[in-house]
Amino acid sequence: MAKKDRDTYLKSVPLEDAKNKYFFIVSSLNNVTDSEVIPVIKSLNRTTIKPVFAKKSSPNYNAAAMDGIAVVASSTYAADENNPISLKLNEDFVYINTGGYIEEPYNAVIMIEDVVEIDENNIEIRQAASPWQHIRPIGEDIVENELIISGNHKIRPMDIGALLSGQITEIEVYKMSKVGIIPTGSEIVQVEDKLSPGKIIESNSHMFAAMVEENNGIPYTYGVVPDEYNAIKDRVLQVVEENDIVIINAGSSAGSKDYTVNVLREIGEVVTHGVAIKPGKPAILAIVNNKPVIGIPGYPVSAYFVFESFVKPLLFKYNRNILGEPEKIVSILSRRIVSSLKHEEFVRIKLGNVDKKIIATPLDRGAGVTMSLVKADGILAIPQNVEGYEAGTKVEVQLLKSTSQINNTIVSIGSHDLVMDMLSNELHVNKTDMFLSSAHVGSLGGIMAMKKSECHIAPIHLLDEQTGEYNKTYIKKYLNSEDYAIIKFVKRSQGLMVKKGNPLQIKSVKDLTQKEVQFVNRQRGAGTRVLFDYCLKKNEINPEDVKGYEREFNTHMTVAAAICGQSADCGMGVLSASKSMDLDFIPIAWEDYDICIPKEMFKDEKIISLINTMKSKEFIKKIEELGGYSTENIGDVIYL
Repeated sequence: MAKKDRDTYLKSVPLEDAKNKYFFIVSSLNNVTDSEVIPVIKSLNRTTIKPVFAKKSSPNYNAAAMDGIAVVASSTYAADENNPISLKLNEDFVYINTGGYIEEPYNAVIMIEDVVEIDENNIEIRQAASPWQHIRPIGEDIVENELIISGNHKIRPMDIGALLSGQITEIEVYKMSKVGIIPTGSEIVQVEDKLSPGKIIESNSHMFAAMVEENNGIPYTYGVVPDEYNAIKDRVLQVVEENDIVIINAGSSAGSKDYTVNVLREIGEVVTHGVAIKPGKPAILAIVNNKPVIGIPGYPVSAYFVFESFVKPLLFKYNRNILGEPEKIVSILSRRIVSSLKHEEFVRIKLGNVDKKIIATPLDRGAGVTMSLVKADGILAIPQNVEGYEAGTKVEVQLLKSTSQINNTIVSIGSHDLVMDMLSNELHVNKTDMFLSSAHVGSLGGIMAMKKSECHIAPIHLLDEQTGEYNKTYIKKYLNSEDYAIIKFVKRSQGLMVKKGNPLQIKSVKDLTQKEVQFVNRQRGAGTRVLFDYCLKKNEINPEDVKGYEREFNTHMTVAAAICGQSADCGMGVLSASKSMDLDFIPIAWEDYDICIPKEMFKDEKIISLINTMKSKEFIKKIEELGGYSTENIGDVIYL
């Protein structure tokens, strides 16, 4: 495609304007979803076409409401504590169980607890029965021809019970919408295929399929279509014919091989191309053969938000359901967020209840960072007319997890290490109602979060250059040390991670000044960065002489991945990260990786469980299997 033929955005339409315009057009298409008759027992979450009336009453006979004896009430009127009366089996009473049929002439039930057995055929009672006591009359629950559920009603578990009680075995409902999913891209391969440079695993269609099922639709995923105009066109026409809604994934932007919008313009109408949201701007809203077709960007996070914004509401509309407002919670922002006036932005958030305040910590904002969705507890929507929020601002966050889960979460802000991820998993395995949530901002960032009461714990590894001691100096410097303690975690081996085989023959920090060595660093405030700067100073090396010193990553694993991915030759990190990415490792120092914690938190059941998990034999064994760690003092508490 020539440059002049590429589609460009004429404008980015505000989200609500794009929704209103598109949904109005879709509503005018009169695409009435067909109905079907299905068994009531298979009708959960389906929507009724018309009202449903009971065929039979429930109960359909006079029924005992509890275990006891059936009697004629008038025959018991003389009974009281001072004047017990005797009744004879099959003459004055019969035994009856809950739900049993009350036959004439009996018209009352006496609870078995109020019956004194004299022998096999005779009993004694000390209290009179009133007519129809403890009897469920015909139609007490449901009366024949009574309305059970209305039309356009989403069927719930209790509705199924009521329908069956009214002797309804089949029900007419709207057919679930069929959603055709078309993945596109010549670079796409399936997860079981060989992954080579330039190829990407196709995962979005499976995410879409799960989201369609979650929202009561039927997904149909088609094979990957290469970036060829006619191939895309033919597949879209096929899928539109076979489905109610169509999703085309990737190819919605303005690149040289992004054909989707031009295909849709040729075979249908493009209502909107470009929505003022981030991530998700390149979304396409189109109509083809009176069917809604939505072009969704390829980046996973963009794909998720475009689906949530357009496909999910369409499914609710087609299923005649009302899409309610998402549950939100007021929280306090832990860090400043800057946003553009060009779009509405969706920021992934970690949440935790710290000191009776819900603290919101922003996660990575990249459109391709799938793990930011996996780790998120909520979504903060920043309106298009807002440039962001300052730290400490109260904001409303849309919940992705329950409030009970958030309240049972230990919030960890500070340094990253694989052992924190392992601890999170081990805690939840041992205590399924407890969670550990980590935000990686570096050791100093963790101490600052602790100072502002934004976290429960802060993993740190900060070297005091003067004393050679770890962590205590910084806690005393930035916090009131009388109020804090240290939980000893691990000693770990820090060093230089290099490519397998160490092709540049890097042996020490001194070799990083060679022109051919491309270094990658940790972020400012990270304990690893503090140690690296100490090593440079000790060896009288100017940071400007290290190529790549200013290039920063937030975790050991991302540094290791950069080296493995050929964008760097060397980086500072821990042995476990190096081993996990099959890199070589040059040890430099053993350091203390500990947890800073307020002393008052030791009363908290979550922290007690955390320490017990840290000290468990199973967890210690898993750490030692990684290599590069010492667990000698794990779980010990040091009061400052």
